[in-house]
Amino acid sequence: MRYHNITKDDMLNGDGLRVVLWVAGCNHCCKGCQNPITWDAAGGLLFDDDAKAEIFEQLDKNYISGITFSGGDPLHPANRVDVRNLAIEIKEKYPNKTLWLYTGFTWEEIAELSIMQYLDVVVEGPFILERRDVKLLWKGSDNQRVVDVKATLASDDIYKPVLHCGDYA
Repeated sequence: MRYHNITKDDMLNGDGLRVVLWVAGCNHCCKGCQNPITWDAAGGLLFDDDAKAEIFEQLDKNYISGITFSGGDPLHPANRVDVRNLAIEIKEKYPNKTLWLYTGFTWEEIAELSIMQYLDVVVEGPFILERRDVKLLWKGSDNQRVVDVKATLASDDIYKPVLHCGDYA
C-alpha cells in the first residue's frame, strides 16, 4: 500500500479529533475531487513501519478519538488487504478508538467485505459535483451516506444501511 499523508488532530473527517491516513489509489476519478493527486495507486510513499509507528503514536494519545482511512480510496484493489490488516491491528490494540473509512463505492457494493467488521463508520458513494453541498457534515455531495457499520451489520438486512447520527447532515 502507498499513501500521501498522515494528518494529525483532524476534526473534519469524522467524530472528534482523529488521525487520517490518506492512501494512494482511486478508480472512481470523480469530477471535482478534492484529492486527484491520490488517484494513482503507484503515487505517494510506501506505507512502512515508520508510517505505522506515526499512526500508533497518535492513537496512543487519549484525546485522539480514532483513525479515518481516506485517500484516494482505501477500498481500491491495491489497498484492500493492507487497509483491512491495519484496521484489524488498530482495533485489537485500541479497542475504544473508532475507525472511519471514506470510499467511492456504495454500501451495497462493499457490505460483505471482511473489513466491515472492524469499522465503525463508512462514508460511502462517489462524489458528484452537481450534488455538492458545503453545509453537509462529513460528506461532499448529498448522494453520499454516512453509514453506522455496527448497527447496519447487526440489523436484519445489511444491504439497508443504518445512518450514523441519522445522517442529519
